[in-house]
Amino acid sequence: MVVGAGFSGIGAAVQLREAGFDDVLVLEKGTHLGGTWRDNTYPGCACDVPSTLYSYSFTPDTAWSRVFAGQQEILAYLQATAERYRIGDVLRCGVQVLGARWERSAGRWLLETSDGPYSTAVLVLATGPWHVPRRLEAPGIEGFDGPVFHTARWDHSVDLTGRRVTVVGGGASAVQIVPAIETRAAAVNLFQRTPQWVLPKPDLSLPTALNRLVDRLPGARSALRAGQYALQEGFGHAFRHPQAARLLEAGARAHLRLAVRDGQLRRQLTPDYRLGCKRLLTSSTFYQALSQPHVRLHPTAVSAVRGNQVVGADGTTVPTDVLIEATGFRVGELPLAKTLYGTNGQALHEAWGGEPQAYLGTTVSGFPNLFLLLGPNLLGGSTSAITVLEAQLAYLTAALAHLDRGGHRVLNVRPAAQAAHNTAVQEALATTVYNTGGCTSYYFAPTGQNTFAWPWSTGRLVRRLRHFDADAYTFDTQARPLPLPAQARPQPGDRTTTANTEQP
Repeated sequence: MVVGAGFSGIGAAVQLREAGFDDVLVLEKGTHLGGTWRDNTYPGCACDVPSTLYSYSFTPDTAWSRVFAGQQEILAYLQATAERYRIGDVLRCGVQVLGARWERSAGRWLLETSDGPYSTAVLVLATGPWHVPRRLEAPGIEGFDGPVFHTARWDHSVDLTGRRVTVVGGGASAVQIVPAIETRAAAVNLFQRTPQWVLPKPDLSLPTALNRLVDRLPGARSALRAGQYALQEGFGHAFRHPQAARLLEAGARAHLRLAVRDGQLRRQLTPDYRLGCKRLLTSSTFYQALSQPHVRLHPTAVSAVRGNQVVGADGTTVPTDVLIEATGFRVGELPLAKTLYGTNGQALHEAWGGEPQAYLGTTVSGFPNLFLLLGPNLLGGSTSAITVLEAQLAYLTAALAHLDRGGHRVLNVRPAAQAAHNTAVQEALATTVYNTGGCTSYYFAPTGQNTFAWPWSTGRLVRRLRHFDADAYTFDTQARPLPLPAQARPQPGDRTTTANTEQP
């Protein structure tokens, strides 16, 4: 059973079926697939990883229109991939998973969903870290006199033409939105509590003729992907060795100096922490947009909303017709963590105690046959999430193949293996820019521990996940099939069998 039908869930369904596990079911709470690329439809929404890297290696897209693809094109790619591999045959949209509990005697997960109970031998959570919007918490926002919405819930019925728009936030969505809306709005005010490092974004168009030429040259497409991978890893090296980040900072300062002539605005946009401490942003239009006479930066937090006035912590008041929350996501909060119960009846949220951790970011002790995709301490400021995802999927299919060959039904990572891995991760993170850069970021749990970043190279991650290490797990062959009626209800055209099977 796979929960979620974004990049992770679609990739999992494809790879599981390609590996011979035919009894796969994907549950998606939305009305259609796409994940974050379905939900985020705000103006200017695009990927900040080169398109060639931000695609499955098993289904490379040879017709990207830009170096950095936009939201609509990425969503179309996901839809085409799902159609190519007939994911619709195993996909149930409109089914929300409310919770799950491990049934020890049966060796299965019992799921509570909006469609009734399901059961499955293996549970794969593909809900993603960019899933739950972080809303603006400011006194009086409920009484705001006008439209207010989060970037991930963009209200397309609201016309911004000639309106006074206030954007709150300084991350990737704000950097993309401000340039996209400033030509329409009468005024744009951006409340940015902390300035960000922004590098130029070489977002060039890719003519069809160029794509065709690259396809005709043997090895050109793979060479291009390898080159982009090497460039991204160069950033990663700088983040792991903070002194090397100074070169990138010099480039970012030069970009700011060339784009912003106003000295005061330039000072407001200059970070006081090391580049890479927060997610690195790229844009060749953000600074230019902020330099327009009808666009104003407010380097302060929002402290309150009064009628149609947005009030800054520095006392600034801004008349506003439309309020946009570019405030990001609750990255460290796995949506099902509070209702997912393991072997001892304890919820995953309780087991973590505020510090999410997993063995290789994938399996959690006490939660058998559970696999997390893009789990704790797997990503970073330079890595393509798709590269990490595919490494995890190789590990997942190898783990299930090991279960099948050994006649086992249940695997559970050893507590000592998970603890040793997590200790090594935290020790390695201690010297990276993520931990020493002098900023506060979503990489950290409320306890102060970095639960997001992978402290080594992507190559090391891929090598580590290439082979399933059975010694890190315990296995159980005694579990019996669950004596309950099948709940995976076939739909017209479905090829899936019931979820009451021994495969995921």
